[in-house]
Amino acid sequence: MTTRDAIFPAGRQALYNINRYSAAIRSGDLLFVSGQVGSREDGSPEPDFVKQVELAFANLEAVLAAAGCTVDDVVDVTTFHTDPEKQFGLLNPVRLKVFGEAPYPNWTAVGVNWLAGFDFEIKVIARIPESAGQ
Repeated sequence: MTTRDAIFPAGRQALYNINRYSAAIRSGDLLFVSGQVGSREDGSPEPDFVKQVELAFANLEAVLAAAGCTVDDVVDVTTFHTDPEKQFGLLNPVRLKVFGEAPYPNWTAVGVNWLAGFDFEIKVIARIPESAGQ
């Protein structure tokens, strides 16, 4: 049986411990990042939507950094939205600020009706750079 190589950023441990999951799993040169939400350090949701999205991206960047990655290493993105039609216009400027210029990673947006008290979630797959020293 292969042992999971779990990656955790500093802080936010309450959310991972409460829900019993890993922030990310390294498999070869790929990093599979669990859905990141706009949670505060204690695991509670940020109530303002734009701030929640910004915090979700900041939390994502912290997980990537813990594995020696940046957003430039992201190849696939899936986002989950509780009200996509209303939220997309607010989300897009934040997303474009984070992912910079083309070529952009793949992106799939999914409308959902429940995210455990959150309104936005982002999960990614990244390629771990050789310089990260596996």
